[in-house]
Amino acid sequence: MLSAVGLQPVSTEELPEYPLGIEDRLDSHYFMAWERRRWLNSDMRLKGTPECRALYFDLINIAYDQTPVGTVPQDLETLAKLLLVDPGHFRSLCKLDYGPLHKWTPCICEGGEVRLMHPMVLRSLTEALSRKEDNRAKHEAANAAKRLQRLRMTVAGYHAELAKNDAAIRWMDEWLVQEGCEYRNASWIERAMRSWSTHMFDLGQARSGSVR
Repeated sequence: MLSAVGLQPVSTEELPEYPLGIEDRLDSHYFMAWERRRWLNSDMRLKGTPECRALYFDLINIAYDQTPVGTVPQDLETLAKLLLVDPGHFRSLCKLDYGPLHKWTPCICEGGEVRLMHPMVLRSLTEALSRKEDNRAKHEAANAAKRLQRLRMTVAGYHAELAKNDAAIRWMDEWLVQEGCEYRNASWIERAMRSWSTHMFDLGQARSGSVR
């Protein structure tokens, strides 16, 4: 196998494993974070030719739509096609110290495929995926809180004291979710309340038996 820059042989046993898998996606993101000041002061911008800088930037954008996200194929002809440039010319540009593949290095991806990764792209993606998970967790927590509040208000119409019992409300909510209830109509709420009563009765019986 050949390394990205310099076209030197690289053993697959020496390659790092790419930490993102095929399931890690940012399909809803139509933008990418770009460290403007870091780029303006980077060696690639200060020492690379205008053509190499343009292809370098294009390649980063292309990587965001690849699988695994943030990687690109290691085959130079394939990369040239993706970049819409002549393969021979692209190969010659890659031999420059600050060519289009500056700091792109081979890695082992999920399934054993060898592709190219870039530390800056990986860092940006890792941060974006982390924010995505945080946002999803916050969204799910907010939805759960609203769902519990609606359930509490509905139960209050049947039994005001039961609606004040946080443990009961949470237990009934979990029961409804486990039962696959999609629309919490009166019939489902009444079943949940009966199940809670049965649950408490069984707990009381178990405690009584343990005392004996």
